[in-house]
Amino acid sequence: MPLSPHAAHETAASDRFRLSVDGMNCAGCVGSVERALKSVPGVESARVSLAHASADVEGSGLDVESLVQAVDRAGYKARPLAVRTSVADQRSEIEQRQAHHAVAWRRRALVGVVASLPMIPMHLPASWTGIEHLHGELNWYTWLSVVLSTIVQVYVGSAFYKSAWHAATKRTTNMDTLIAIGSTAAFGFSVVVLLGHLLGYRPQQPFYFSEAAGLLTLISIGHWLEARTTAAAGSAIRELLSLQPDEVTRLTSEADSSGEVVRSADIVPGDLMLVRPGERIAVDGQVVSGSSSVDESIVTGESMPVQRTAGAKVVAGSLNQTGRLIVRAETSGLDTTVSRIAEMVRSAQSSKAEIQRLADYISSIFVPSVLGIAAIAFLGWLLFAEADNLTHALVNATTVLVISCPCALGLATPTAVMVGSGAASRRGILVKSAATLERCAKVDLILFDKTGTLTQGRPAVQEAEDEPLRFAAALAGASTHPLSKAIVAAAQERSLDVPRADQVDESSGKGLSGRVQGREVHVLSPSAAKDAGYESATNENDDATRSIVVVDGRTIGSITFGDQMRPQARQLIENLRSRGVEAMLLTGDREAVAVRIGAAAGLKPEMIRAELRPEDKVAAVREAAQQGRVAAMVGDGINDAAALAEAGSRGGVGIAIGSGANIAIEAADVVIPGESLDRLVDLLALSADTLRTIRQNLFMSFIYNTLAIPVAALGLLGMQGPLLAAAAMGLSDLSVIGNSLRLKWRLARRR
Repeated sequence: MPLSPHAAHETAASDRFRLSVDGMNCAGCVGSVERALKSVPGVESARVSLAHASADVEGSGLDVESLVQAVDRAGYKARPLAVRTSVADQRSEIEQRQAHHAVAWRRRALVGVVASLPMIPMHLPASWTGIEHLHGELNWYTWLSVVLSTIVQVYVGSAFYKSAWHAATKRTTNMDTLIAIGSTAAFGFSVVVLLGHLLGYRPQQPFYFSEAAGLLTLISIGHWLEARTTAAAGSAIRELLSLQPDEVTRLTSEADSSGEVVRSADIVPGDLMLVRPGERIAVDGQVVSGSSSVDESIVTGESMPVQRTAGAKVVAGSLNQTGRLIVRAETSGLDTTVSRIAEMVRSAQSSKAEIQRLADYISSIFVPSVLGIAAIAFLGWLLFAEADNLTHALVNATTVLVISCPCALGLATPTAVMVGSGAASRRGILVKSAATLERCAKVDLILFDKTGTLTQGRPAVQEAEDEPLRFAAALAGASTHPLSKAIVAAAQERSLDVPRADQVDESSGKGLSGRVQGREVHVLSPSAAKDAGYESATNENDDATRSIVVVDGRTIGSITFGDQMRPQARQLIENLRSRGVEAMLLTGDREAVAVRIGAAAGLKPEMIRAELRPEDKVAAVREAAQQGRVAAMVGDGINDAAALAEAGSRGGVGIAIGSGANIAIEAADVVIPGESLDRLVDLLALSADTLRTIRQNLFMSFIYNTLAIPVAALGLLGMQGPLLAAAAMGLSDLSVIGNSLRLKWRLARRR
């Protein structure tokens, strides 16, 4: 359903609030904030975005202070934000927040790496390091490890401890809880051994300062990489918002020739705006005077410019190409088409995928279970061990925490994804996440945009005789209009002898005029030719874009333009059908054009939808999801960005064409080469292989934890349990990595 220009603004004023939320580090934090907001009376929905560090709350009778206090009680910092702000403010806010988050984790990772590297020799054989007695003796190296490990615990570990503490205050746990306790157990045990040496007991136990620091360092590196990934999600919105100019020339009347430059955010309905050639329209409105060719691909996705004269509607972000326009604003500068599309992208990116909910559920069970087993092991050995009860209890409880740390689980997906995405990249396919590869393997419906996706995305001459084309090319060489470029390209392809033109004039909305070899030549639009009284040309086609060629007052022919279908489009549709995947065409173009292109691609009439706006494409994606389909949206235009993001949030996949708009590429989950649409089939095949490997890796990881935790709790690993646990973790990691390498070899052979 099309968006009302004022609906979002009115909702924001009555029962919708946006909050900035600081302190979130993982999906568990997102869940905590969502639960806190939903506990406030009157809240109907709360959607929290880790990528944007924000929360959108809707309901009735809401008090923003109550929302802020609820988030603060959950252990995070919140402040209210305007639902509608200027495009410059939105871009600045997103950039600052994401930069701060990424820099913070980068600093932690660098400090951890610098501090952990000198401690690597602690558990290496003395013959390798040349340093004797590193494993349990009090010497200079021990004190160096104490200092370095303490730095990591305090600086790097602070984020994990804070997150674990927040979870504990809400009587829940997250993966940071296990990381914090595991690191603290290793560090604390080492401190106990150190105190034993200082008191003269000389316990025969190794130190685990390096393990404590290494665990925090590795996880911090992962958070840093995650922060860089989430920044890419925000850049999609920044790219889109940049299409709406920050400033606009506001006129006091139609007679005002200069006006004043104001912020686009200050424009209100009824204001007059001057839009010069080459400028983008700042606010949705209606043309009051002037005539110009306008590129509206931001909304329609169509490469063909449209003629806009007095009385015509124009949308924000559209590019004015040729003439001077005076436009009366119909919305405020804070509620334009650009901002509403950006809001749709933000909404889709903030939605939580099903795989995230599953991960939250597993961690909510896994972490408390491990903590419970470690506590039982500690108490059991403390109460029932025959000798040295406390030492046995500490060693075995620590072994449980170390051996249960889900390193293999953490590698199961990334290693397979690294192989799968690497294989994809060698085919020119960019896959942005593990969840994307999983969903690609399940796709059973692909929704195609038309222009730039199934077609070439630029106007081309479809029908023209040589003589009219030759005269038209003589004039078109002096023009930069897309149709003129198509005429020149067609004449070059046919190797026509194009004469030189003199006195070429270009009239916006009408066409070209000039003299060629002493003859008067006009290349006109059908309406301009009719108004001038020239006889109608042949090849009449109301569904096509045409130019009429007139020489010395006589119509000698016409040139018909159209968007050419990609050569591999029909074969692609057939290959998809052979895999059990259906295809549908979604386009903002006219019905007749859509049917023609769809039929050429081999699509049935019921699988073709035309004259769609961006929100209509989003609705089509939602409709497919409601029918239980795993849908992939394939597009290249600015107008496809919201649908691409929506597909990813609805359990499907957004796939952008590499030659398309940056906003589409940023909003999508997958990017395929612009001239290699048939790589879609490769994507589906390799994603199926990758998903199979991920499942195998996860199975091996779960088996490892299922067998290893009881062994550790029963003390079967002895007093060197933590060291053996670390070695067992290494072996489990190798098994997962080896299985992923097997996938690499298989995909390489297939290629």
